[in-house]
Amino acid sequence: MAKIIKAPRGTQDILGSEVYQWQFLEKLLRETAALYGFKEMRTPTFEEMALFKRSVGDTTDVVQKEMYQVQAEKGQDLYGLKPEGTAGAVRAAIENGLLKEALPLKICYITPCFRHERPQAGRLREFHQFGVEMFGSQSPSADVEVISIAKHIFDLLGLENITLSINSIGCPTCRAEYHKALKAYFEQYRDQLCGTCLERLEKNPMRILDCKSPVCSEIAKGAPVVLDYLCDECKEHFEGVKTRLKALEIDFEIDPNIVRGLDYYTKTVFEFISNDLGAQSTVCGGGRYDGLVSQMGGDQTPALGFGMGLERLLLVLKEQGIEIPAPEPCELYIGSMGEAANIKACSLAHKLRTEGFFVECDTMNRSVKAQMKYANKISARFSMILGDAELESGKATLKDMAGGEPREVSFETEQLAQVLYDANLAKMTDELAEQMGDTALADLMGFKG
Repeated sequence: MAKIIKAPRGTQDILGSEVYQWQFLEKLLRETAALYGFKEMRTPTFEEMALFKRSVGDTTDVVQKEMYQVQAEKGQDLYGLKPEGTAGAVRAAIENGLLKEALPLKICYITPCFRHERPQAGRLREFHQFGVEMFGSQSPSADVEVISIAKHIFDLLGLENITLSINSIGCPTCRAEYHKALKAYFEQYRDQLCGTCLERLEKNPMRILDCKSPVCSEIAKGAPVVLDYLCDECKEHFEGVKTRLKALEIDFEIDPNIVRGLDYYTKTVFEFISNDLGAQSTVCGGGRYDGLVSQMGGDQTPALGFGMGLERLLLVLKEQGIEIPAPEPCELYIGSMGEAANIKACSLAHKLRTEGFFVECDTMNRSVKAQMKYANKISARFSMILGDAELESGKATLKDMAGGEPREVSFETEQLAQVLYDANLAKMTDELAEQMGDTALADLMGFKG
């Protein structure tokens, strides 16, 4: 027997028994973003490595340690599997002239991302990211609109214990002074820093604040705080963000240690932290990147956005015991006895499916007893068996699998479809009545006394 090939380490199969959770979540994310005017964009899974070095930053852990590189043939261009969604979205906006259209430009996406790191709960080598990006606005109102989308999503899902932390890491002007202070501070500990941080000390000392080494992390605790070095413009912008968050009644904490792991950020940075995930607690993170568009060859354009990990979001839902609604089961299973009945069952199932009903019939040549076992296993709501007598009369017994009274029905497509439709409507009415109470339901349907 040939050896079984398994999925690569740090990846996972999303099976039919759980994919409905992803579909529900993706639908909610897209629809919520649409309420704010964000339209979906889809970009390639791989891009030129130069794109990520220029945007994410060649001193970041992502570029230095975590990226997957792809080369079709020796000597050809080097590509990278995308480690995050912003760089590709910015490249696409510039290349396709979207920034010359009406601003602000608002885009969103759901995309697979890839990072080579140690797999653990909430951190995979292939993961999925929902992101939004807004181009064209310098106003703190834009910052708060982007933050409020994430908050809106968490509220719709009923999530609790999610904390918003914000910071400002300034603009190139005030950050130059901050870098001088950081460099002077970390120079004192040069002999204790890891090799990567020694390189960062010369190129971008702020990246040391994001180092995962326990030694470097401990040293970083005493480093100067970026908020003490903000210029007047950045201070004013940050105050504007805080004022608007309060106006929207979005609670937040100021965390001067948030710098985010990518080089393109400026001014506002933020993270939504879950208290239920342990070490991998960041569910959503983002901020401004006002210089990235020009850095990548476009005109100077202010911009901002966030990335939200779907795997982590699903983990939080699980930890908090929030269940995503399961899909409706099979509405009708049509069993059959004999060749002619099976042909009729297949034909009837096809016609009902074109009417929008979830119908199954036998394709395994099972006995009637085995067919009914299968109908039970898939939780079919109704079942009927066709045989010679049913074919002759044009009628069959419709069985309610939950124990309701069986009834004889014509299996002419139009009549059977009406029976299934009426049953679905009655079920929906019962569920609404249970959720809202009879009085509320009567009011909703206009039956006021």
